[in-house]
Amino acid sequence: MKQVLQIVIILGLSLYMTYADVVPVVKSDTQRVWNIKEKQIPLPSCASKEIQNILAKLKQPNVEARRNFKPKSKEEWLEWIDYSREIGTEDAKEWAKKYHVSIKQERINGVNVYRLIPDSLSKENREKLFIYLHGGAYLFGGGMSALNEAILIAHRVQMPVLAIDYRMPPDAPYPAALNDVVAVYSTLIQFHPATTMAMGGSSSGGGLVLASIQKLKSLHVTLPAALFVGTPWSDLSKNGDSLYVNEGIDRKIVTYDGFLPEAVKLYANGHDIKESGLSPIYGDFSNFPPTMLVTGTRDLFLSMTVRVHRKLKEAGVEADLNVYEGLSHVEYFIVPDAPESLEVYKELKAFFEKHL
Repeated sequence: MKQVLQIVIILGLSLYMTYADVVPVVKSDTQRVWNIKEKQIPLPSCASKEIQNILAKLKQPNVEARRNFKPKSKEEWLEWIDYSREIGTEDAKEWAKKYHVSIKQERINGVNVYRLIPDSLSKENREKLFIYLHGGAYLFGGGMSALNEAILIAHRVQMPVLAIDYRMPPDAPYPAALNDVVAVYSTLIQFHPATTMAMGGSSSGGGLVLASIQKLKSLHVTLPAALFVGTPWSDLSKNGDSLYVNEGIDRKIVTYDGFLPEAVKLYANGHDIKESGLSPIYGDFSNFPPTMLVTGTRDLFLSMTVRVHRKLKEAGVEADLNVYEGLSHVEYFIVPDAPESLEVYKELKAFFEKHL
């Protein structure tokens, strides 16, 4: 009996010591921060060789430099936006040639749009339509400058794409972008059955997709048949585990601090950033269309994607969460010929074939 008691005591001490090693001692309600010792992050050995090779050539992201990288005036914002648009437009033209996609500019209900038709357009998709909302922190990507992912989707899903060039700050803050999406979709639904349409986008585009669906629901407009939501900026406040865990690891965004909070101020324009139109994670997800979500293990917005997935599941919505090893924010389309990118759009094609 004495020996049994000794074993129980030893096991109890062992469990306590293990638990004490991983759970911080909280001395007050405000002292809830873990100080993690500096550690080395190796290349993601289970990611594709293409992703590993790119990371091997890059310097470690500089968090402090990114925190200080933010325009300080409207003039600086406009200069940065114009430069980004110029570079992005040239990239989009090159991608359109590479992937054999034609681009035609139009206007729908007063909103500028781009219609993309791939040479690879399949017969069964001719009457279908994918509505694309671009990313760019609600500030960048105007005109043709953020069409790269739309071009990939048109080519790989073999479907017509309509990209909405929604208005953005500094001149057109919230809710201009949301209103433009509603205006275009409300017109499209008069000519296209909802069962033939899908909507999607990545980053802020993904966030805008979610906000638009919530807005369309409130207006009792028939919703599209399926959604593609890539690593959505679904919460404009700094909430989510991966915003801290993946800081300095995500090679694309690097840190939430810096220009993103400043972009939020411009876009929100004095509104509460937890309004569902701005941060749709706080809105209603009931009766959403089936949704495919994509993120990566190094994505700063991994938590936002996971949180949206849980909200959809809790609302009883079909939600397909795809997490790729070693990928940073939107890396699935900024490295377009990596196996991960090919797999994302292969999955998306199958998802649309199932639901449209």
